[in-house]
Amino acid sequence: MAVTNTDRSISEAAGRRSTLAQLWRQIIRIDAMNLVILVAVVLVIWTVISATIANPARYLPSPLVVGLSSVDMIYKGLLPSYFGDTMLRLVVGSFIGIVVGVPFGLAVGLNRTVADMFYPILNFFQSVSGIALFPILVIWWGNSDTTVLAVILYTAFFPIAFNVLSGVREVPIRFIQAARTLGASRWQIIKDVLVPGAMPHIATGIRLSIGFGWRAVIAGEMLAGREGLGWMIFSAQDGDNTARVILGMVMIGLTWIVLDHYVLRPFESETIERWGLVQR
Repeated sequence: MAVTNTDRSISEAAGRRSTLAQLWRQIIRIDAMNLVILVAVVLVIWTVISATIANPARYLPSPLVVGLSSVDMIYKGLLPSYFGDTMLRLVVGSFIGIVVGVPFGLAVGLNRTVADMFYPILNFFQSVSGIALFPILVIWWGNSDTTVLAVILYTAFFPIAFNVLSGVREVPIRFIQAARTLGASRWQIIKDVLVPGAMPHIATGIRLSIGFGWRAVIAGEMLAGREGLGWMIFSAQDGDNTARVILGMVMIGLTWIVLDHYVLRPFESETIERWGLVQR
């Protein structure tokens, strides 16, 4: 009888997994179909407008013209090079900002007096765009890669530090007191109480940091004249190459959609579900 009950439980669990898998595949198909329909409608409207306006090459090239320009740039190796430069700057700048920001937020959040002192400071710098800092960075380092990297690092650091600080301060004090009662050291409290308790805020802060860093790297390349997707758009403007400008815009938008939808958003959702108040 025990074996029969076990087999039945395994069968029921397998059936539930199969149902969930079928539901997930159906959702994917629905989302994919909706996306295909939306893209098709946008392309049709875009094509019609391009065909009806005067001088479309200057004001709104057709999707075909933009597509051909991408083929030409890929063949010449320009588009992969620009894309690679932009992604490298984003990864390096965001990584440094996050690696420095998380420990800083934890350290500041350990003491309520220090946290209350730093909270408005972090909030202030978080509200000051990295591009607003760009002129003084140019004075220091000129139009260099260091300037662009500093803008990205600045833009990525404050959102993650601010969110980690907020997360640490929202951990219920009774959890910390319970850990102390059980003899936990300060390091154990940080590792086993504060970090898990702040994980939802950390995940949100990472997503915000990379999102702000993505905007910063594009703007920084434009202003500093460093090769990348931002510089590609800015330089195309000088030659009235509207097709290349639109191509750059499409590349920027699609890259962020893929990064956010398939990497950052699942990471944030999984972290909040694992460590937050959402139950599986």
